Amino acid sequence: MKTLLLGAVAYDPKTVTIWEGFRRWLRARDCDLDFVLYAHYERQAEDLLAGRIDVAWHSPLAWVRSRRLADADGTALTAVTMRDTDRDLTTAVVVRADSPLTSVTDLAGRTVAVGAVDSPQATLLPLSLLRSAGLEPDTDVKVLRHDTGVGLHGDHIGGERDAAIALRDGRADAACMTDSNLLLFRQEGTLPAAATRVLAHTDRYDHCVMAAGPSADPAALDHLTGLLLDMSYADAEARPLLDLEGLTRWLPGRTDRYDALEKAVDEAGFYDRRGGVSVRGYRP
Repeated sequence: MKTLLLGAVAYDPKTVTIWEGFRRWLRARDCDLDFVLYAHYERQAEDLLAGRIDVAWHSPLAWVRSRRLADADGTALTAVTMRDTDRDLTTAVVVRADSPLTSVTDLAGRTVAVGAVDSPQATLLPLSLLRSAGLEPDTDVKVLRHDTGVGLHGDHIGGERDAAIALRDGRADAACMTDSNLLLFRQEGTLPAAATRVLAHTDRYDHCVMAAGPSADPAALDHLTGLLLDMSYADAEARPLLDLEGLTRWLPGRTDRYDALEKAVDEAGFYDRRGGVSVRGYRP
C-alpha cells in the first residue's frame, strides 16, 4: 500500500511524541504512515486540498475551512475518525456566583471574556449564542478577547484560562470556556467552584476530526481507518498513545455537528463561502 502522509498542528511539544507513537504502532500493522507538523491550521487545510498531505488531524474550524475549499474546487473530503472525547461538547458561559445576571440577555452592556479569535469553543460558538439572544458582540456586549496561540484554533488552553482569570479578577462579567476546562479550572483553583456558576450553555457540537483529502489512497485509507477503529484501550501497547491523545477509543468521523460552527463562522465573517480567510486582523 502507498504511504499516507498525515498533517498535525504542533500545539504542544507532546505532539511529536503522540504521532511518533501512532506511526510506530500503525507501521507494525502494515499501515505505512508518516507525518509532518504545522505551526497553524490554515496552511494545513490548504495543503490537504492541494494534495501535499493525504490526511489531516483537523480542528473543527479547520474542517469548516477545508470543506469550503473542497466545495469551491469541486472535490470532496472524507471525515475518517474522531475521538470519543470529540463528540457532543458544550461551552459554558460562566459568571461569578454573586452575579445578578440570570440569563444571556442580561449580558447587554456587560463585558464577556472569550478565548482567541480563532477558537471555535471559546469565541466563535459562544458569541453566536449571544447573537441568537439578540446581542451583537462589540456593540451590545463588550468582548474581552485573549489571543493566546492564534492559529491553533483554540487548542491552546491559555486563552480560556486567561478568560477565566479575567472573570475571577473582576475584569469581566462573564467568561466562555468548555465544560471540561471549567472543571479543570475549578480543580486547579483558577476558578474556585463556590465562586462561579454557569449562566448558559451552547448547543452540543463536535470537535476534532481526522480528514482525508483527494490525494489519499483509498486502500491505504481504509486500512488506517480499520486499525484506528479497532484500537483497544485494553491493549497495553495502545493505551499510552490513547491517553496522550485524550481518548479511550476512536469513533467513525461525522460532520452533522459542525452546523452551528458553520453558522458562527458566517456571522463572524471568519471565512468566506469559498474558504478564504476574511476576518480582519487575523495573522496565524
